[in-house]
Amino acid sequence: MTTNDILTANVPGALELPRAARLMGDSGRVDGIIALGAVIRGQTSHYDVVCDETARGLSQVSTAGPVPVMFGVLTTDDLNQALNRAGGKVGNKGSDCASGVIAMINLQRQLTADAVH
Repeated sequence: MTTNDILTANVPGALELPRAARLMGDSGRVDGIIALGAVIRGQTSHYDVVCDETARGLSQVSTAGPVPVMFGVLTTDDLNQALNRAGGKVGNKGSDCASGVIAMINLQRQLTADAVH
C-alpha cells in the first residue's frame, strides 16, 4: 500500500464525520474508513453532545455500511492529552486505527469468500 492508495477527506468538525464516512463507504472507492479527529473539552456541555453524536453516527455507518469504520476521534480534556494520544507519550490512535481497519477488512473479505464457497 502506498499513499496513492489512501483517500483523505477533511470535514469542518467532528459532527460531520459520520456523513463523510457514509459518503465514502457508499462511493465504492474505499475498503475501509478511519475517522480521525479530536474533540477537546471546553467550558460548556457542547463537548458531551459532540462526542456522543459523533460516536453514535460513526457506529451506525460502521454497522450498516458496506465497509468497516474505525473510530479514531480523540475525546480529551485538553490539547496536551490529545497530542499524547496522537503519537506522543500514550500511543498513536491513528496507527491503532490503521491496524484495526486492516484486520476488519481482512475479516470481511474472509467471511465474504467463505460465504461464496
